[in-house]
Amino acid sequence: MSTGAASAPRHLVAVPYPGRGHINPMLVVCRLLAAADTAVTVTVVVTEEWHALLDAAGVSAALPERVRLATIPNVIPSERGRGADPVGFIEAVHAKMGEPVERLLDRLALERKPDAIVADTYLTWGVAAGAARGIPVCSLWTMPATFFLALWHMDRWPPADGREGKEGESSKSLDQYFPFPALSSVKCSDIKIFRTAEQPMKLVAQVFSNVRKAQCVLFTSFYELEAGAVNGASQVVSCPIYTVGPSIPHTALEGDTDKIHHEKYFDWLDAQPRNSVMYVSFGSHVSLPSSQLEEVALGLHESTARFFWVSRDMATMTALQRISGDKGLVVPWCDQLKVLCHPSIGGFLSHCGWNSTLEAVFAGVPILAFPVGWDQLVNSHLIADEWKIGIDLRGQRREDGVVSRAAISAGVTKLMDLGDGDSLEMRRRAAELREASRSAIQEGGSSWCCLNSFVRDIIEGKLDVAAAETTQ
Repeated sequence: MSTGAASAPRHLVAVPYPGRGHINPMLVVCRLLAAADTAVTVTVVVTEEWHALLDAAGVSAALPERVRLATIPNVIPSERGRGADPVGFIEAVHAKMGEPVERLLDRLALERKPDAIVADTYLTWGVAAGAARGIPVCSLWTMPATFFLALWHMDRWPPADGREGKEGESSKSLDQYFPFPALSSVKCSDIKIFRTAEQPMKLVAQVFSNVRKAQCVLFTSFYELEAGAVNGASQVVSCPIYTVGPSIPHTALEGDTDKIHHEKYFDWLDAQPRNSVMYVSFGSHVSLPSSQLEEVALGLHESTARFFWVSRDMATMTALQRISGDKGLVVPWCDQLKVLCHPSIGGFLSHCGWNSTLEAVFAGVPILAFPVGWDQLVNSHLIADEWKIGIDLRGQRREDGVVSRAAISAGVTKLMDLGDGDSLEMRRRAAELREASRSAIQEGGSSWCCLNSFVRDIIEGKLDVAAAETTQ
């Protein structure tokens, strides 16, 4: 990918939200920006802890030469304990991270003022930091465009007065209240859940007040996946929008077949029939209660499918393997995209984080959706109701909030049944989206064109910060 024209050196600063689900797509976008123009260098700002984590995972060494890491002190709670107090972590990022990032920007500017800042949308102070220094800020949204559009209009959401809980109301779509059919995948029941996160929602209100002052918005989605939401966002957002996804490390799949087999779990996958294995992962931070984990394990064991489960907790992993017996393999880590693209994988039991969703789309694997919170609720609707590439288990929750082993077993069995008409239709649609996702990033594709337009607009100075300064 290249703009095809020589240009003066350009320096971008990228500031991801300090979480794996945000840092990974930001690094992918930075790689793409560096590849799009050889005159572009990118400095990615992370905490000292995250620098060490990326070093240990080999990510730092694998970055292109023109993408470098810069650090700020560990002014926020450790990544290892953030799950114990997620609200406290969010508040710390809001209150403590902005000042050291601004000091770093000032140090970088002594050498040369950055041409632009690519800041995660959830960094409440990101746009103001750029505006104060006359630097254009490009807001990177690492969740679906559909969710962005819903949150943009949060001041117009229907009242949370309990009516959503009545029969027929909880499944009502938000598009009943807005002129955007794309919001059909956001339900009133979702809105009620979002509103229970009172402090995070206050910060989100500030986030979307600030993003209105950004010079552009980058979506990690791709146009063909969410055309309605992207069109809707383009109608209400005054600055340019660029869809540059799927922002996943798809280049890691190229020319690497020998290295894949250095991981022993691929020996197990190689021994399984095509489309016979359910891949199971609930992401890096989702923590399910032990009672729910046991139901998932027993449901998988009672289903007709074999399974491959990633569990980051060693004690839990041992217990899950004992329950699983010889029907499945439980591991502490895997290269998720490569596993999803393995021919033995026929389904994905997922928490529906956006990165996992994009990887499943890229691999063409149908999803058994097990959303836990935030945008995952919207993602599961998109998967099951709009794209029709999976089954949503959220409606199977009992009064205690647990999805039973019977419901899990039934969902796994149906999704993995290659003789079932519904399953075959989901696979057909998943294959169509797989081709669309890959076409989007090829030369001339929608995301390829958007990325090159973004780089060209930076080079030509079209992302003018002056207009934003006057609205501060």
